[in-house]
Amino acid sequence: MSYRITLSESSDSFDAQPGEPLLEAAERAGFPLVHDCRFGGCGACRVKLLEGRVDYEEFPFGLTEEEAGEGYALACQARACSDLTISASLLPEGHVPADFHVATIERLDKLSHDVTHLVLRIPTASDVRFHPGQYLNVMLDDGSPRSFSMASPPNGELFDFHIRRVPGGYFTGRLETHYQPGDTLDVELPLGAFRHDATSPRELLMVAGGTGLAPIKSIIESLKDDPLRPGIALYWGVRRAEDLYLDEQLRHWARTLPDFRYVPVLSEPDPQWGGRRGFVHQAVCEDHDDLAAFDAYLCGPPPMIAAAKTSFSQRGLEVERIFADSFNFTHELDGSVA
Repeated sequence: MSYRITLSESSDSFDAQPGEPLLEAAERAGFPLVHDCRFGGCGACRVKLLEGRVDYEEFPFGLTEEEAGEGYALACQARACSDLTISASLLPEGHVPADFHVATIERLDKLSHDVTHLVLRIPTASDVRFHPGQYLNVMLDDGSPRSFSMASPPNGELFDFHIRRVPGGYFTGRLETHYQPGDTLDVELPLGAFRHDATSPRELLMVAGGTGLAPIKSIIESLKDDPLRPGIALYWGVRRAEDLYLDEQLRHWARTLPDFRYVPVLSEPDPQWGGRRGFVHQAVCEDHDDLAAFDAYLCGPPPMIAAAKTSFSQRGLEVERIFADSFNFTHELDGSVA
């Protein structure tokens, strides 16, 4: 027995087997749904259930209970329990598929006590026009990937990254002790569905946690010279003042860019800190009772993303206008690659 899955936008349909994730069934039938991580963390494959029911082997952390209650599901984890009608996004025509390249380490600089600025030179990717917000994979010797977002817009054959050292992490530890300029890495790019929706006229609410600033910065830099760009409010949450590794640059943008606001928020501030305190999503809510006029772009750890989604939707921000890039470090701590 199989279930019939109908795409509301086109009335096309495909079959899904019991227990088969919707994303896999759609790909098997030739319908490339927008997706990213494939394990329920990023939320990029979110679809709207218009008819029918789904279940999960384990409820995905990239979906909030509020979103599920409104009829949303994550296609990479959802299994059909009946015939379905769904509203879903397909990869656009002209989508640039990921490819493998050899990168040379151009620069390795310290941005803070635990964040490295990595610059890669990838001559064969100089014409790859990735979307600001996307990422690449660094491929290790055992074939496992490490994912890092580009921190600046397309810039020929140079690619910028902000990489935080993960305690016990294999690659991020070697980045400080093993690699040096001139070394080469195998990389795969471009990857990821996180990007700015240029068709929307709404103001932009950018919320970053830690090095989640990287793809947010890429998007902002791609827009800052556009005279028609919408207003941008950037909230950056870190633990302590020493973690604000690009604070001076962002304050300069706030002084010189029209309609750009920058709010740093510390969750574990020293007594001398005179700025905002607490969790970054709470600072947004303290400043805005109504978020209906915004598109929100969120990048950071899963708990931050989940809390922000819940709080922002309660203040009128439509679920469809929340774009998130959630990261975790589970693979970095895998002893099998140590």
